[in-house]
Amino acid sequence: MEIHKSAEDYLEAMLMMKERHGYVRSIDVAEQLGVTKPSVSYATKQLRENGYITMDHANFIVLTDKGMEIAQRIYTRHKVLTGFFEMLGVSPENAREDACKVEHDLSNETFDALCRHIDEMEKGSAS
Repeated sequence: MEIHKSAEDYLEAMLMMKERHGYVRSIDVAEQLGVTKPSVSYATKQLRENGYITMDHANFIVLTDKGMEIAQRIYTRHKVLTGFFEMLGVSPENAREDACKVEHDLSNETFDALCRHIDEMEKGSAS
């Protein structure tokens, strides 16, 4: 499944909005990502055409199963990487920013290895 980084960012932001507010509006996505409303309009059109989102009767954005799968994958990577960077002593703000930079480009192999490492560290500290 080939999807561009910007589309992943939009889907992730939409998932975060849904979790935070229970709904997703274009204006909230623009604010979250620091982009203009026309940019969000263009992106949502592309995401709709590719089957990642739909619009409901009130014009709220709804992630499709396909869109939700990608959003959850990226958001999970973001949370794991942010937590890992913070465990290393990175400030929360820098940890979040760096996680955003890395989450899209990290291979599945490396991410899975990182998750195993974190699990082993947590098991070791629980003993």
